[in-house]
Amino acid sequence: MRCLGCERSFLLAHPEAAIPTERLEQYRRRLERRAANEPVQYILGEQEFFGLSLRVTPAVLIPRPETEHLIEAALQRVSEEGSPRQPLRVVDVGTGSGAIAIALAHALPHAELTALDISPAALAIAQENAARHGLSARVRCLESDLLAAVADERFDAVISNPPYIADGEVLEPQVREFEPRFALYAGPTGLEVYERLIPQARGVLRPHGWLLMEMGYGQQAALAHLLEDWDEVSVAPDLQGIPRVIVARRR
Repeated sequence: MRCLGCERSFLLAHPEAAIPTERLEQYRRRLERRAANEPVQYILGEQEFFGLSLRVTPAVLIPRPETEHLIEAALQRVSEEGSPRQPLRVVDVGTGSGAIAIALAHALPHAELTALDISPAALAIAQENAARHGLSARVRCLESDLLAAVADERFDAVISNPPYIADGEVLEPQVREFEPRFALYAGPTGLEVYERLIPQARGVLRPHGWLLMEMGYGQQAALAHLLEDWDEVSVAPDLQGIPRVIVARRR
């Protein structure tokens, strides 16, 4: 479909259609890349997230459907807050492609999003995706190690899909060989980024502000311990029933 520039319906309805030689060669080259484990999203340069088409490159983590649960959890808690005079202020830590910040800005017309990432290459993709959806005016992209660049600001919510994989964990080849390591691995235990992020989030959140984070398999108990002096700690599962999102409110 992508090589021919056609819709699925045309592809299925016209099996007899001739394929131009240059398009066939392009298709074969892409098949070779996929056979070498390169993710389809990088080959096509695009991924859908929360109903929005986003550009992705090897500079950013490919947005996963599981992360959409993080958006849903945020919307359940902040969707009625904010107004033109008093915009809701949300910061997305480790934005990558900008998926989380852009999805929230699209869903919350009275919100101002700050998208942070330590990678300038990732921020360039996030800015491009914000512009693609006409959200550049409400999505601010800043280079930052976690929340360092906004330590003096205050927000209504901090949201993050941080690196949470332990160094020794073996990933599938298409993930291990192609996606950015710094967006996947956190350190020896997988909890290292949370251990830094949670106290930093307390510093930038307004009283009763929300912290929402994606988490990995088996990390619920450790994160609950790190959040023991926060209020309203809760967990949401993904579609497989695996605890995927942890939410807490600043006391």
